[in-house]
Amino acid sequence: MATYQPTAPGAQFTLGDNKPTVVGLYGISGCGKTKLLNDLKPELGEDSFIFWDGSEKIDSIVPDGLKAFQAMGKAEQDKWRKRAVISIGEDSKANGKTGVVAGHFMFWLEGQEAEQACTQADLDMYTHIIYLEIPPGEVLERRSKDTGKHRESASMSHLGKWQQLEKDRLRQICRKNNILFLVVAPQLLNKWSPSNKVSTLIRDFQRHSENYNSKLAKVKLDEAIGSLLNRPETMLVLDADKTIATEDTGKLFWKTVSDARSSEADADTLADLFGGPLGYSYNAFRQATLLYEETADDWQFEGLCKDVAEKVTLHPEFLSLLRKAAEEKHVSALLLTSGLRRVWELVLERNNLSKTVTVIGGGRIADGIVVTGAVKGGLVSRLRSHYQMHVWAFGDSPIDMEMLKAADEAIVVVGEEKTRSKSMEQELSTAISNGLSARQIILPNTVSPRLDNSKLPVVDITTDDFLNSVLRHRSPRILLASDRTSAKLLMTPTRNAAIGGPALRKAHRRIGWYLATEFVTNVIGLEKYSLPHVLGRATIGYRIAHEPQTLIIALMRGGEPMTMGVSEAFPQAMVVHAKHPDEIKRENLQKAHTLIIVDSVVNTGKSMVEFVDYIRKEYAQLPIVLLANVVQDQSVTHGALNRILEEDSKVNLVALRLSTTSYVGSGVTDTGNRLFNTTHLD
Repeated sequence: MATYQPTAPGAQFTLGDNKPTVVGLYGISGCGKTKLLNDLKPELGEDSFIFWDGSEKIDSIVPDGLKAFQAMGKAEQDKWRKRAVISIGEDSKANGKTGVVAGHFMFWLEGQEAEQACTQADLDMYTHIIYLEIPPGEVLERRSKDTGKHRESASMSHLGKWQQLEKDRLRQICRKNNILFLVVAPQLLNKWSPSNKVSTLIRDFQRHSENYNSKLAKVKLDEAIGSLLNRPETMLVLDADKTIATEDTGKLFWKTVSDARSSEADADTLADLFGGPLGYSYNAFRQATLLYEETADDWQFEGLCKDVAEKVTLHPEFLSLLRKAAEEKHVSALLLTSGLRRVWELVLERNNLSKTVTVIGGGRIADGIVVTGAVKGGLVSRLRSHYQMHVWAFGDSPIDMEMLKAADEAIVVVGEEKTRSKSMEQELSTAISNGLSARQIILPNTVSPRLDNSKLPVVDITTDDFLNSVLRHRSPRILLASDRTSAKLLMTPTRNAAIGGPALRKAHRRIGWYLATEFVTNVIGLEKYSLPHVLGRATIGYRIAHEPQTLIIALMRGGEPMTMGVSEAFPQAMVVHAKHPDEIKRENLQKAHTLIIVDSVVNTGKSMVEFVDYIRKEYAQLPIVLLANVVQDQSVTHGALNRILEEDSKVNLVALRLSTTSYVGSGVTDTGNRLFNTTHLD
């Protein structure tokens, strides 16, 4: 542990950019801060945390100890307080630990003026302050029983005024100094172990940062995409409050709290927060989460969310759009809210959309994240770059600007003049000047638009043209594995001239299985079915949709080994071999719900196209997946295969990789010969 070195009494507290997390435990004298601190030590452990009692720290550094300190004048006391605070901060940083400090904000003898003990050095050091709101009567009883400390007598009325003054001042001061502040009321504490709630909060404070928040938001997005039975081509990303509905659910929540408490101040809780020094920063949204935690326990919060959700009516235009999107396997919707996740889940449930629209949002510590403007932009970018989706973003305010700019299609929702964001006009104008291409929806259609129609064209989302542009298949539909590390391993033996025959067929079989499980499943989609569990009960399994009606066609002879891998992945699917299209029996096509046409190498695409054209003569709507190990890149940018992919929305191409090399194999370079050890016959 770093040792304390005397610091000049007037020294300023500076820890540089790597400021440690230091949590203050505050509350009026006698509320139990020291006991709580001691209870937290075994609960949190000292591997990652370091604990300080403010009075004991002062006692250890002031010559002649705490009694000498108490005899000093206010100015001299503040100098020693600063030195103690600097020492705590430096020790926390040097040890790489989260500091937990029991301290005093003020002292207030009854009948005298309150005296603030918290210095600017404290405010520079703390990142979080937890205030223990213990009922004054209980504090009075504790003070009377605590004979180990001398405290001046105080009435219960005075203790109540002291507590209220501390809370009011701390809430204001913390926001000015970028400190997250939370009042822990008795109803939020476990009667038998108050430290449980506080330790949960402190652990969250220790790990949470803007970078952590961003990473966890991406994890939640990945989980949401992974839970979909079908990997969509198009994703609708929608803000919630004042976008898909007129209501601001955050404001409604606090109005509901205000009405229940008969307190007008509560109604402006969020307006005061986001209109204050923190603005719409990461810390502001984290502070909003702490306000929700402070206001209600989990049971009360659920009840409040239900009350709020009952008051929300979705715009009919968005309700219709979301229902139409739910009918399309290749389109999905994501509600990305900076507000209350639970409220919007309940709203979607009421409108029968909870199974088709995913919600990512916060509101509680247990949610793990806050959705800032940067998070919205980052998740939209991930949908486009990592998942290669076409993204439509819908938003109404400056916090939506990052996602609007990151999306393929940006739609600004414009509501009533009296409730719409006042600063959005300038944000939009600047973004458009810098290259943003966006359109606007007017809801209701009687309100005035933003900017002018040339800069921000008005669009009606209920028209067939708009709906078709959202719901249509994106083309060409090509899924490649080439950017994945697993694909690099799989392709290696196929490029090794020393490998042929059974070993090469095995490599192709593995590629077929990999492409089928990793990519074809996203194209065709999955379905659930019942199967017997090893414990003797029924459980749920997954297979591709309509697996028994799936027909796999192996183009002979190069496609046969990969076909066996696809067949392993989809064991109930039918398998046929064909060198020419007319070799496929009509009864096989009549029974098929989906076709998978497999070849090892696609050079010009001629063979694949012949099979597709033949099938399309009678089966125009039959979904077809073209699957190959290697596809020559010119075949998908020019010629007949490109035409099929551009014009036929029911055809998808899945390949391990694209190749820039164009050749017609023969002898040792022909894949079919290498697969079956016949290179010497050609």
